[in-house]
Amino acid sequence: MVTHSQPAPAATQRHEPRRGLFIDGQMVDPGPRALMTIISPGTGATIAEVLEATAGDVDRAVASASDAFRSRDWRGLSARTRARLVNKLADVMDAHLDELFELETLNNGRPIRETRAQLARVPDLFRYNAALAMARRDDVIPVEGEYLTYTRRLPVGVVANVTPFNHPLLIACRNLAPTFASGCTTVVKPSEYTPLTTLRLAEIFAAAGLPPGVFNVVTGGGAVTGRALSEHPGIRKLVLTGGTEAGRRAGAAAASNFARQTLELGGKTPVVVFDDYDLDQAVNYAAFGAFVGAGQTCVCAARHIVQRRLYDAFVEKLAAKARAIAIGDPFAPDTQMGPVISERQRQRVLDFVRIGREEGARLVAGGRVPPALAANGGFFIEPTVFADVAPHMRIFQEEVFGPFTVVTPFDTEDDAVRIANDSPYGLAAAIRTRDVARAHRVADRIDAGIVWTNDHHRVDAASPWGGFKQSGIGREFGKEAFDAYFDVKAVMVNVGDQPFDWFDMAAAQPRLN
Repeated sequence: MVTHSQPAPAATQRHEPRRGLFIDGQMVDPGPRALMTIISPGTGATIAEVLEATAGDVDRAVASASDAFRSRDWRGLSARTRARLVNKLADVMDAHLDELFELETLNNGRPIRETRAQLARVPDLFRYNAALAMARRDDVIPVEGEYLTYTRRLPVGVVANVTPFNHPLLIACRNLAPTFASGCTTVVKPSEYTPLTTLRLAEIFAAAGLPPGVFNVVTGGGAVTGRALSEHPGIRKLVLTGGTEAGRRAGAAAASNFARQTLELGGKTPVVVFDDYDLDQAVNYAAFGAFVGAGQTCVCAARHIVQRRLYDAFVEKLAAKARAIAIGDPFAPDTQMGPVISERQRQRVLDFVRIGREEGARLVAGGRVPPALAANGGFFIEPTVFADVAPHMRIFQEEVFGPFTVVTPFDTEDDAVRIANDSPYGLAAAIRTRDVARAHRVADRIDAGIVWTNDHHRVDAASPWGGFKQSGIGREFGKEAFDAYFDVKAVMVNVGDQPFDWFDMAAAQPRLN
């Protein structure tokens, strides 16, 4: 039976002040302007009010970032000096983690245990990128003739960083780290649901010595603030994590100004479970992959494709595991799953429960608002599992973005790969098997930018992250992400002293170019 913890005591129900934008190294007083309310999904209570930035506000933020990019205080730093500053930011963030844990849990509803485990690793993103900045070398290229040819890598300029509600600080920082280490500057637009930790981090970094204008924050929704930022002619790179349709619109706007792009978009992660894998371990990974973050991750284990010999037992045990998950107050130490971000998102999950039933799938766990939490104001929903799901069904094909997973049987390895690839998405996939050769073989055949074998949702600063197909373009994390913050300039120097006159018809010119 699903267990529930009651709302947190008053001491943990913090209320943040009215918050403005963060531009040019300082918080902008919101003054008499209309504000958006920020809701804690664990209680439904208002915890803060923030500005919705206008196109004029975005202009000011981009201008601040552009000025900082050209300033001696930032552009004039040597790579080693900048790396030392980025390492200092990591240390300062470490010192403020307790505050950031609590604020993020308050704002997005993830259990404090999850938030603490995730954010504790974020400072190392800055250390890793600082190391890349220290280790960076340009190339000398052998070419035909008496020429010295070498490359220079130059930071691209102002980066627009549009972040989602599910991992507000992690996703902001996985792009802030290479932005700062490369010498770029940024304007961040956090989700309109979860701006509080990003605003606070900007204050913390400014106090630590990050020059004004290097890190600006504009708050607001996608229709006004996000659009103004994405289409702004002053940005040279757009980094966005969000839904596929949001990425398509923002990407088209940025492309009109020839800004480069890194887009991490939707997903419908397949998990292929072969019958040589331990059943209990497969179920434990399934529950983790499907229900961590209340399923609100682009790599949620959304489609479990299970070999038929294990299928019935897997369904039974996963349903029991889902029913045993403790749902409730995100601040309670025994809570295992918190709410989804909003009433709108909860209704989307409930709509897919209805769709799954209408399509003929078998609901084996969840599918309801927990009765014990129905009146507390938070946006809770039970972990939900459907079995006997066919690949043509909407619940198999469409991203739900909640604690919702489906189970489908397969017979052969070829069947498993075909079913796994039957999706418009290709962000991540997972394989459960003890057969090493099969693990590598199937990993090669699955259309996904990230494949985990006998694990799920594992992230490392050095490992590239990004998708195929409608799951986006470009990569985050790793050297691949760092390199994408630079333009490459080729310099060719003629070191010979041979006379040259192309238009001297008597001279023998061996080549035109």
